[in-house]
Amino acid sequence: MPHARINGARLWYEVRGAGEPLLLHHGYTASRVNWMPAAKLLESRYQVIVMEGRGTGESEHTEDGYSLEQYAEDVLGMLDHLRLDKVTFAGHSMGGGIGYLLGLNHAERLERLILMAPIPADGIGEIDPETREARMEERRRGDRDAVFARYLAQRFRDDVETDEWFESRTEHILGVSDGHFEQSVESMRDLSVSHRLAELTTPTLMIAGAVDGLLPANLMDFLQLPNATLEVLSRAGHEVAVHEPEAVARAIEQFMTHGAVTPAHLAAQLEASQRQSQAS
Repeated sequence: MPHARINGARLWYEVRGAGEPLLLHHGYTASRVNWMPAAKLLESRYQVIVMEGRGTGESEHTEDGYSLEQYAEDVLGMLDHLRLDKVTFAGHSMGGGIGYLLGLNHAERLERLILMAPIPADGIGEIDPETREARMEERRRGDRDAVFARYLAQRFRDDVETDEWFESRTEHILGVSDGHFEQSVESMRDLSVSHRLAELTTPTLMIAGAVDGLLPANLMDFLQLPNATLEVLSRAGHEVAVHEPEAVARAIEQFMTHGAVTPAHLAAQLEASQRQSQAS
């Protein structure tokens, strides 16, 4: 599998298919695995670029750099490595936080922006200290049973959330770097960009899961985006591309083809039509 030296880190990436470039970025303690069910469907139409951030998957476990700002810089570095001036960026969960920063600070590098179950634009909030310490302790002692049981307790899709999936997810969480596990949370907590969302004019698609606890925050953030369309999937939780890969791929294809169709666009069309009628 290919790696690239990006901003001092050896990062894993893969290019699948051909066509317009579409870069997929995973979320916190995740990897390419969380995007792959949808990526396999999209690669027949697009040049799908899958990358793994520092500290997770097959990317280097660096000593530092575990912040949304650095992850965004790593995305830009990957685009430079691949000699791509612009791309459609799709970020899941924490990757959605990266997407907010790219859209607000580096819009010239984006054709479109896809936010799938993104973290809230004003951060994930404070985590209860007891809960945080319990999760840290689970990792320190490598308690696979505790992590597995917590995930299993939230299962609602027996058709895709198999024991094997949860076992793989558990192994991955225990295998990410300490920096990724601990510092990324702090960066997600400190994200504060909701007051700037009106500036994010890049055509945007937000995909949310109706069974995801982040849905209320996703809806609030969506309403502040001036050029965005929304897809809410009724049988999806936070792992949207795992729960509903066909629906995710279809929503992305429609967005890539037609862009963000909004009420403002329809109102503008109606006004133009009325002016044309009056002129004739």
